[in-house]
Amino acid sequence: MTRQPDAPRHVVATPGDADTVLRRLTRDGWVTREGFALPDPAWDVTGSRLVLHGRIADPDTLQLAVLAAARGAGIVAVCDTNSPLGRALIDDLARLGPVHQGVAEAGDNAVAELVPEQRALLDRLAAGDTIAAAAAAEFLSLRTANRRIAEARALFGVRTTREAVLAYLRQRGAPPRPH
Repeated sequence: MTRQPDAPRHVVATPGDADTVLRRLTRDGWVTREGFALPDPAWDVTGSRLVLHGRIADPDTLQLAVLAAARGAGIVAVCDTNSPLGRALIDDLARLGPVHQGVAEAGDNAVAELVPEQRALLDRLAAGDTIAAAAAAEFLSLRTANRRIAEARALFGVRTTREAVLAYLRQRGAPPRPH
């Protein structure tokens, strides 16, 4: 399956936590809908910015949620993460990309989710390198470097590379360099 870093995937413990996450996503322009069955017959629903939400109470609902996520829908699932069903849900969703647990802001623990290539690129960008120079120094193609940076932007929940670098430095505890 293809990794889709732009679709939000959240697993929370209570309906109240789900409401908090859904309010935040609605504010960011996502359309929310209860239930995990997709109304759109098209396979890829990424462009619709649709977030499906509900309680995961059985394996059938789990399968519907994972299928919707694979098709590009965002997911906010209410489930006990310590139960076998909860662990299966998190494992399956994690194959598609990062899964946020709880109501923490998107990007709050993104540094922990970065792969070593992304950290190295962000370190070089923070030091003043261009993406091309950072890619060359890390022995990556420019296309791969751009893809890794785009994934990092999605993890931090920001739109620009500059914002991703600043978020990375802030979360890592390093002071941003003056302009």
